[in-house]
Amino acid sequence: MIKTATDGLDSARLNHLKSVIEDDINRDRYFGAVVAVARNGELGFLEAIGWGDQAHTLPLQTDSVFSLFSLTKAFTNALVFRAIEQGQFALTTRVVEVIPEFTGEGREMINFYHLLTHSSGLPPVWIPREGMYIDKLDDIIEAICENIFPLQPPGELVHYSPLVHHALMGEAVRRCDPQGRSYRELLQQEVLDPLGMQDTAMGVRKDLKDRHIFPDFRGKPPQEHLGSSDLGPQGAFAEEHAEMPWVGGISTVPDLFRFAEMFRQGGTLDGKRVLSPAMIELATTNWTGDKPNELYKQIAIKHGWEPYPAYIGLGFGLRGDQVCPSIYGGTLASPGTFGNYGAGSTLFWVDPEWDITFVALTAGVMHPALNIERFQRLNDIVMSAAV
Repeated sequence: MIKTATDGLDSARLNHLKSVIEDDINRDRYFGAVVAVARNGELGFLEAIGWGDQAHTLPLQTDSVFSLFSLTKAFTNALVFRAIEQGQFALTTRVVEVIPEFTGEGREMINFYHLLTHSSGLPPVWIPREGMYIDKLDDIIEAICENIFPLQPPGELVHYSPLVHHALMGEAVRRCDPQGRSYRELLQQEVLDPLGMQDTAMGVRKDLKDRHIFPDFRGKPPQEHLGSSDLGPQGAFAEEHAEMPWVGGISTVPDLFRFAEMFRQGGTLDGKRVLSPAMIELATTNWTGDKPNELYKQIAIKHGWEPYPAYIGLGFGLRGDQVCPSIYGGTLASPGTFGNYGAGSTLFWVDPEWDITFVALTAGVMHPALNIERFQRLNDIVMSAAV
């Protein structure tokens, strides 16, 4: 669906965006993509392009359901923001005050601000104990408390945490909930239901299974993601009852568009308030200064780039004000552009100055540097369509 420039978006530029994605697919850079672009909350582009599999036998639809990988963290961030707004804990609350077993060797100095800004000093592990199932949050928290200790004091370095930070935060919102709900129940009742995100879930909900695009790492999985049903080396991404606050979400582009629009509109969508403007303003401020993200510093060096600032708010990635590789809005977006993404395939961002919202879910997981390059190109085309 491509509308006209009356939406504040140039239809010719949006047609070009589709052509570039089609060319990428023809070059086997990835299998396919579902993409939405909106200006001032009005969709100007919603397209399913290409395929959900390497063999090109599964055409993508606009309601195709994708594993979100680390974009899931955005859902956990929203629950943390809500808990802070309700006074259940604060950014300066130490994690040990909520999770008492998370103590020893300096862990008692880590607070929720450190977790949200990826500056805790904890090692950036993908799994807290080798060979374990990762789909049960209780087991993950137990393994973290037994095995994961700081490498340096909190606040010294910014080092993206693939698992530990958001597992801890998912557990914290559960423990602080006056109703004693699970993380999955909290997410459903406090975020997904109010926003009308009917095709989004934690774990592969049974009624969404037929539309689920199972992730394909193109023969180069970063590690195994084992689930307790023993569904294969990446089986956690097929578990119906998975509770993985860092990586276990599934969704569609239309649903994620609603989620992103809630942030663009200051925490409200369709008259339902989820978060406050004050919280969102704080969360979309750069709190890591010019420090690099140590994980992406190494990716940059290996790819021949100069390292660049992390530009991390509270859970959000930001465009920032330097001309450097950016997955959020490319090089043309405003410095305050913010969003979240997941492993070589999923992304949303909002440019609050241009009032542009972008959502893309893709099939065929790309290498991190190639993924950044891919989305930077697409983002620049999107920004060029603003009129």
